[in-house]
Amino acid sequence: MAGEPSADRPVTRAEHLQRIVARAFGKLPGSVLVRLSGRPPVVIDGQTLDPHVQWVLSMRKRRGHIGLVEPTPQLGRARFRRECRVMGRPLTPVGSVRDFEIPGPAGPLRVRHYAPDAEGPQPLTVYLHGGGFTIGDLDTHDEPCRILCREGRMHVLSVDYRLAPEHPFPAAPDDAMAALRWAQAHAAELGADPARVAIGGDSAGGNLSAVISIEAAHDHPPAAQLLIYPATDSETRRPSEEKFSDGYFLSMADREGFSHCYTAGTEHTGMEWRVSPLRAPDLSGLSPALVITAGFDILRDEGDEYAEALKAVGTRMEHVRFPSLGHGFIHMTTVTPSARAAMVRIARDWRALLDGIHR
Repeated sequence: MAGEPSADRPVTRAEHLQRIVARAFGKLPGSVLVRLSGRPPVVIDGQTLDPHVQWVLSMRKRRGHIGLVEPTPQLGRARFRRECRVMGRPLTPVGSVRDFEIPGPAGPLRVRHYAPDAEGPQPLTVYLHGGGFTIGDLDTHDEPCRILCREGRMHVLSVDYRLAPEHPFPAAPDDAMAALRWAQAHAAELGADPARVAIGGDSAGGNLSAVISIEAAHDHPPAAQLLIYPATDSETRRPSEEKFSDGYFLSMADREGFSHCYTAGTEHTGMEWRVSPLRAPDLSGLSPALVITAGFDILRDEGDEYAEALKAVGTRMEHVRFPSLGHGFIHMTTVTPSARAAMVRIARDWRALLDGIHR
């Protein structure tokens, strides 16, 4: 379609200027950014939206933001990758980065290995990117993985699992399980600690991490699970879905589009626990978890509920909510100071949890 972004073309002068302006505005006082947004501070459920996020949302609205899978999933992918590429600079330095392939259930899977600048074997996190099982790839989540690697002093293996609608459920969880098994078998070759091979991801990747942690609970489970604003139940409507249904990065229309891509044309539905892990019949005996939720996110309530469900059955669980942030904040670390601080805290809390398991 004419006017649609190409993910691989060079960054234009206008896009470079957009990046510079966004970073410059990110340094302005919050009170100034709220005024520039054209509306008073946003307060919902006693939570005040971060001023930098409020300004970014106002800019997106003025540009005429369209849905994440509109007009097609393929064009949505290219647009998302382009946006992440333009705004995901400068890159956080790590020890080394290497792309290669590992065996998957339907052919090779591309992965990206981030190694920390640290001596001795360090933990390894198999990372599953977000994007509604439909968009996202190794490049869209490059910077979040770099922060996780550097600030958590750990290895990260980012996985380019198959996407819907070309590869609907259960392609994504099948690929995720294959990646975990490969990492457990080859951690030492990567310079990582074989005793601390964990799994984690954001949004759809958080869903996959939860699903794999349940599926592998009694057969070589991951050392721990990192669930960043995970999608845990696509069927039950909760208050956060009404309050943040539009205008906060992930809309209900986006979620419905993703769900359609993921399960339409198959015999599977969101009633299955491998699609909605909160519906699993038994959540006991799972790996320790760090659950992250965001205050201004349609997935907030189901993420909170999943954390409480893990706690109720005795799973070692830590839950952190960032009340002023919204869905997708891990992609705002170069323009929103509080988003970067949140991602750094996640990395350090995650490392602390893994260190506690090792002891």
